[in-house]
Amino acid sequence: MATQDNGVKSVTIGNLESAFAGESMAHIKYRYFAKLARAAGAEDVAKVFEDTADQEVMHAFGHLDLLYPKAQMTPAKALEIAIEGEVYEYTTMYPQFRHLAIEEGNSAAVAEFDEQIEESKVHAAAFQRTLEIAAKRFAALANVEERHANHYKATLAKLTAAA
Repeated sequence: MATQDNGVKSVTIGNLESAFAGESMAHIKYRYFAKLARAAGAEDVAKVFEDTADQEVMHAFGHLDLLYPKAQMTPAKALEIAIEGEVYEYTTMYPQFRHLAIEEGNSAAVAEFDEQIEESKVHAAAFQRTLEIAAKRFAALANVEERHANHYKATLAKLTAAA
C-alpha cells in the first residue's frame, strides 16, 4: 500500500480500502438478496439485485486497480498478500470476534467464527504451497533461460571470432 514520506498510510489509500470493502460487501449482500427474492418467486427483483451486484464488483475492481497497481504486482506478491490476509484472519480477527461472541453468549456466531478460523488456516496453507511450487518453477525456468543465454553468447562469440 502507498504511504506518505513519514511511513503513514495515506488517507486516500485508507479511503480506497474502505470503498473496496463497501463495494465488496454490497456485491455479496445483493447476491444474497437475489437468492432470497428468487426463493420468494420474485424473479424480477432477483434480476435487479444481480445486475446491481455485477456493477458493485466492477466498482471494487476499480478500487483494487488503484490499491494494487498491475505494474507492481506479480503472482508471488499476490500470493504473499493473500497469505498475510488469511493469517490475520485466523490469528487475530476471528479469535477477537469469537471472544466477543462468547461474552455475548452468541453460540451461533462462535460456531461460525470457529469454522472461519479453520477455513482461513486451510486457505493460508494452500496459498503458501502454491507460492512454494511457483518459486520452484520460476527457479527452474531461470536455469533454463540461463543455459539458453550462455549458448547464445557462446555462439555469438564463435561468429564474432570467425568474422
